[in-house]
Amino acid sequence: MGWVHNTNAKIAKSPVGRWFQLDGSGHPRERKGSYFFTEVRAGVAAFFAMAYIIAVNSSILSDTGGTCVCNGGLDDPVCDVNEEYLLCAAEVRRDLVTATAAISALSSFCMGLFANLPVSLAPGMGLNAYFAYTVVGYHGTGIVPYSVALTAIFVEGWVFFALALFGMRQWLARAIPRSIKLATSVGIGLFLTLIGFTYSEGIGLMTGAQDTPLELAGCPSSAVDPVTGLCPDGEKMRNPAMWIGIFCGGVLTVLLMMYRVKGAIIAGILLVSIISWPRTTSVTYFPYTTVGDDAFDFFKQVVGFHQISKTLNVQRWDISEYGGQFGLAFITFLYVDILDCTGTLYSMARFANVMDPVTEDFEGSTIAYMVDAISISIGSLLGCSPVTAFIESGAGISEGGRTGLTSMTTGLCFFISIFFAPIFASIPPWATGCVLVLVGSMMMMAVTEINWRYLGDAIPAFVTIAVMPFTYSIANGLIGGICLYITLNSVVWLVEKASGGRIVPPNKAEKDPWTWQVRGGFLPPWMKRLCRGKKDFWREDAPITTESISDVPGEEKMAKSGSGESTKGHPETALHQ
Repeated sequence: MGWVHNTNAKIAKSPVGRWFQLDGSGHPRERKGSYFFTEVRAGVAAFFAMAYIIAVNSSILSDTGGTCVCNGGLDDPVCDVNEEYLLCAAEVRRDLVTATAAISALSSFCMGLFANLPVSLAPGMGLNAYFAYTVVGYHGTGIVPYSVALTAIFVEGWVFFALALFGMRQWLARAIPRSIKLATSVGIGLFLTLIGFTYSEGIGLMTGAQDTPLELAGCPSSAVDPVTGLCPDGEKMRNPAMWIGIFCGGVLTVLLMMYRVKGAIIAGILLVSIISWPRTTSVTYFPYTTVGDDAFDFFKQVVGFHQISKTLNVQRWDISEYGGQFGLAFITFLYVDILDCTGTLYSMARFANVMDPVTEDFEGSTIAYMVDAISISIGSLLGCSPVTAFIESGAGISEGGRTGLTSMTTGLCFFISIFFAPIFASIPPWATGCVLVLVGSMMMMAVTEINWRYLGDAIPAFVTIAVMPFTYSIANGLIGGICLYITLNSVVWLVEKASGGRIVPPNKAEKDPWTWQVRGGFLPPWMKRLCRGKKDFWREDAPITTESISDVPGEEKMAKSGSGESTKGHPETALHQ
């Protein structure tokens, strides 16, 4: 259409076009094929690919109970049926719907505005589960309280900021052995899958047992044995809500994804939710109870702004009695954040063709990591788990997004969603359970890239994968895998040195290479320019002419290969690329 072309041309020649390096802007680094309306469409596509995080993240984090205090006594020590506590937890979930949408809006908008990258941010899957079920625990039964865990996240964000500013982020990300990095993604995927199979945040297919670690469930909540917590044999797999979740939220969603339907995940969630909203059905999310009445009253508002009341700025700085546990949570958050954000940003930058082939870095990398780091700390003030780059940004890039206008559009969409908090807060767990299973399946792709030929790489990777879901802890898996990797390969190195190189594993040549050195140097680009004496060191050097993305053969294949390095916490990786 003529008016679309004319508008694209006018915006490209404006200061806006030059800032975002649109095609036709005259900028020396203008990104070929980037047009205003294309960027807007791409941003909307990315939003629909990742909008599920509003419902899923708030649902997972509210399982901690937030700042609610449990007074259930000996009969109900974790307040499973305490109405006062459950009403408080419902309010926490509404707070977290607003908080998730708000921090996703702010971080995505800032990523586009300052870093000019088509990459959107939101609270990361995997880290939210680790926060909820390992650090804080179900209804606050974990190693530290909710407020102390948020303090760890706040501090971690600023440490991440310093690492990004001085270039150590890239070094730390590459110092971790490749097999452990890949195994981390797979282990988190299995961890999320297990959560998706449980009652609290899933379809209720599995439950803990006594004679075995897990047991088949699938019975209505009313049929669960109050003593053992198990389903009677005659009631297993008879919960109608579970079957609605499996077929409408699982099978249908996968079919839509197979046909590349945009927003397939959010469509499945909405369908299950709509089926579960009427109060007269056996699968209603609003039973005629005190908690159900309160939830239904909030749902009837449909559109409205929910003010955060229980999770805003609740950090606790007196951490003396939680020293060791606080440190473990802090280190795990930092480590997974570095791998998650680094891998996702690199794969998306490669997909958008903004990588520097010499330094293996991308345009605006330091600013991008600084935006992510500050967003982590701001998110903790709102009560959220760590924010990270989302691999679903590939949906926007595949729609033609090449600049920060894409992620700014996504951020604006998240901002609008803040005013639909009553809808997002009323999505039942059986609507999001299959989403967690799908997330896990997408993250399993990295398992094919692990070096299974050499046991020094394979066994530590397997231990990392297995320990995460079986111990319900990402941190335990990382500690086990890294310690075993160091032990095995250190012994091999010592034996090789002691024998003068005569005693080595026969297939040691198949070992994944490891080095602490980073191509392009240790220092970030801005510091190199400062050391060279460049006065405007904050400005990028003159660009090196490269092919446009449309001219690069096998671009799609290259993007897929790159994104395979990091699928941590994000679904639909392959589908959108």
